[in-house]
Amino acid sequence: MLNLEKEIKKLEKNGIEMLHFDVMDGLFVPNITYGLPVLEQVRKVTDLTLDVHLMIADPLKYARRFAEAGADIISFHVESESDTGAVIGEIISAGAKAAVAVKPGTPVEEVYPYLDRLDMVLVMTVEPGFGGQSFIPETVEKVRTLREYLDKNGMDMHIEVDGGINDVTVSDAVSAGADVLVSGSYLFRAENMADAAGKLRNPGIC
Repeated sequence: MLNLEKEIKKLEKNGIEMLHFDVMDGLFVPNITYGLPVLEQVRKVTDLTLDVHLMIADPLKYARRFAEAGADIISFHVESESDTGAVIGEIISAGAKAAVAVKPGTPVEEVYPYLDRLDMVLVMTVEPGFGGQSFIPETVEKVRTLREYLDKNGMDMHIEVDGGINDVTVSDAVSAGADVLVSGSYLFRAENMADAAGKLRNPGIC
């Protein structure tokens, strides 16, 4: 954490396409992480797509500020206290792409009314709040249900999965329809990050 720029350059060097930036407020989840000042500095040192995940109680209050700080994509939780439609509108009007996230226990159908305004849906495959958790297998069915719904209705949209993604769990997630993979512990603990990332892009070689 004391060498954040160095770690970001490591991502670039190893062919990672996006930087997933978790924001936690200690209210919506029992943890506190990065905020606006850190995102502003990250934006100055990289051209990576910044995928900002707001795990906060009131995303409507902060969405525009995160877009202005450099977020390319902003996801927030349908379970938050803010009005979902209003947050989506705020993100889009601020010039970022909008995504909605759902916790493992939330029916994925709750995002259906908003799909026509979104670029991505984030299906959490662990409970939000802490890294290093184990993948929850039951969440795969939510990914599959959502992908089938999107295909049936002719919607072209990314499905992102976050939590416990590694060279073992990736196959189920991808086969169910996920096409954006967030991986933290697996990548950063790997002896060779590029090889580890390759196993996520090509699950069949695992």
